[in-house]
Amino acid sequence: MRRLEFGIALLLAGFGFRSLWYWARRPFESAAIRDQLLYAVYRTGRVGMWFAFAGLFFLFAFVGTTDPVTRQHLPSTRQAYVDDVSRYRWYVIVFAVLGAMQLLGGWFLGHGGPVDHGNGQDRRR
Repeated sequence: MRRLEFGIALLLAGFGFRSLWYWARRPFESAAIRDQLLYAVYRTGRVGMWFAFAGLFFLFAFVGTTDPVTRQHLPSTRQAYVDDVSRYRWYVIVFAVLGAMQLLGGWFLGHGGPVDHGNGQDRRR
């Protein structure tokens, strides 16, 4: 285990829990189901990004530190570390999906359709 990466991962996970707490308590006044779903998508992308970065540093902390056969600690060479981490290239997709969720959720919320303000008249935002 690499201590610096593990410490950064714990810090980022803490920010993720703080963000989750903050966004869970933030009120959203629209009663429309569409807006509620878009807001949930936006919040998931925003909070999930912290946990994705924490997961990346957890990956850096634990990948390539032990031999999979003998379970003994291996001396870390740069090339071996890069080879071990490169197996997880697919993890970039997690960032792309969460970023797209945040971007599209915020965009569609900002450019939403008609809103009923309770007086029977539909107005655009």
